[in-house]
Amino acid sequence: MKLNYKRTFFIGLAFLSISAFWQMYDNIIPLILQNSFHLNPTLIGAIMALDNVLAVFLLPFFGILSDRCKSPLGKRTPFIIGGTVAAVVFMLLLPVADGMDSLVLFTVALGFTLLSMAFYRSPAVALMPDLTPKPLRSKANAVINLMGAIGAVYSLIMISLLVGNETRPDYLPLFMSVAALMALAVILLIVTIHENAIARKLSEEFPEEMASVVQDGNKDTQPLAPEVKRSLVFILLSIFLWFTAYNAVTTAFSRYAQTVWGVQGGGFANCLMVATVAAILSYIPIGVISSRFGRKKTICGGVILMTLCYLAAFFFTSYHPAINVGFACIGVGWAAISVNSLPMVVEMCKGGDVGKYTGIYYTFSMAAQIFTPVFSGFLLGAVSYRILFPYAVIFSALAFVTMCFVRHGDSRPEKKAAVIEHFDVED
Repeated sequence: MKLNYKRTFFIGLAFLSISAFWQMYDNIIPLILQNSFHLNPTLIGAIMALDNVLAVFLLPFFGILSDRCKSPLGKRTPFIIGGTVAAVVFMLLLPVADGMDSLVLFTVALGFTLLSMAFYRSPAVALMPDLTPKPLRSKANAVINLMGAIGAVYSLIMISLLVGNETRPDYLPLFMSVAALMALAVILLIVTIHENAIARKLSEEFPEEMASVVQDGNKDTQPLAPEVKRSLVFILLSIFLWFTAYNAVTTAFSRYAQTVWGVQGGGFANCLMVATVAAILSYIPIGVISSRFGRKKTICGGVILMTLCYLAAFFFTSYHPAINVGFACIGVGWAAISVNSLPMVVEMCKGGDVGKYTGIYYTFSMAAQIFTPVFSGFLLGAVSYRILFPYAVIFSALAFVTMCFVRHGDSRPEKKAAVIEHFDVED
């Protein structure tokens, strides 16, 4: 059984377009809100959190809708086409509204853009498991994520080339370049990926692995076994808890470093950069460790490592170079978690419910990223900035406890035949 790399590449075009959009969105929208419409930081933060709020409710909803969809184009493709077309139209209104100084038009266009992106995110991620036999999904997910990285890099390059140094640059060329990439990606996907035909062919070749994917009315509607459902609940709780810990640190660290450690200017970014680079460099060895010891043990090891690093960071009262070592370990621990968590969730679900459970995964991760900046921010203000790392320790330790009750979704993959397999990270 071998992965069809060419087909997986084209499937990954949908995630490429998603990553390109969000890279541009996260970098440019706050600048427009600040420099063009002069909103205060609190309101900008609330608007930037809106996509997470919408994701909690909409990603599972559209995932379930795509699971139930029966069309000549397949289950996921209609959502990918419709969402991409709508997103391209509405996102192009954003720089137009910026040029017109129309906050009303900008707000309306932004709302519909976020709705359009939510419309096809879960179906786009679910397309790969639908068209990939279970034993090959880790390798395929690596390809998908590499495609996402290409999309993100594309947007960064376009930002560098097309955004001027003036206070209010014209963002329309940038938005057009990203919209063009998204449109091209979906066109290539439609031309190359005939979802129903591929699913039927795979169901004939691998009937046990692809049993509930084909839209022939035979979708598996049986509920999860009680013991599997129990494991699913505990891993979803774990996802919420470790995102609560990690996101609190990443969102508040700049203020913590300046307030507690006395770090001046942008020096705090060095620690975060160390963590990011360490995570990227550790994907390959973590893939080897996961293949030998299993997903659950690797995740638990990552959680323990991060908890110990959070605890150690608390005892530093000023900046010391040793802190970078701790942040490198945090990056390794986070990579151990992200490499294995989404595959465990997908492993537990029924084949016909991949969209639903992909959406549920995002619900818990996004919910944590909504909850923790608010709650941790309240504690930092009410108590002290020194509470940040104890806060992370508590939630990270709780994540380890809940992971101990997860009994399903693990696997011991075959020995990796290609380096790319080790880059299997969450979408």
